[in-house]
Amino acid sequence: MNLDRPVAPDPYELLPQVPAFVLESDDLVAGEQMPVLHVKPHDNVSPHLSWRDFPEETKGFVVTCFDPDAPTPSGYWHWIILDLDSTVTYLERGQGESDLFLPGAAAHARTDGGVWGWEGANPPAGDRPHRYIFAVHALDVPTLELDAEEVSATAVSFNALFHTIARATLEVTYQQ
Repeated sequence: MNLDRPVAPDPYELLPQVPAFVLESDDLVAGEQMPVLHVKPHDNVSPHLSWRDFPEETKGFVVTCFDPDAPTPSGYWHWIILDLDSTVTYLERGQGESDLFLPGAAAHARTDGGVWGWEGANPPAGDRPHRYIFAVHALDVPTLELDAEEVSATAVSFNALFHTIARATLEVTYQQ
């Protein structure tokens, strides 16, 4: 199968611009390949993430991981956490396993693969390197008031857009 296609743009460059803050990881290095610990065919463990320097008026967060290079018209959502309290400034490695590991009222929305939790990188074998863009969206509301069991990742992203006051991203790659 021929997977030649144009490179998709960075989706966050196409959205209204907001101030940036810092997103870091003990597990991921920006611009480098995602370790196999976090890859679906291997251990499929969600990575550690931490964020800082977000606006003081932040009332909540949404965390996502998106692959714009998936061979679909709309990319692929690998991780969506909504309703993180404004006092939460990190996720430990493995906290994406299920809602049971998330703090407070935070919940996972379903990935494009149907998982309520972290769904690690799993690009088609032989395809070019895929970009995995982790994003933390600082919100002006404590909750998006969405039913995590009913809402799609795209709908979470759409609703978050109207409440995002700042955003932090960290991009890594993976290729099989």
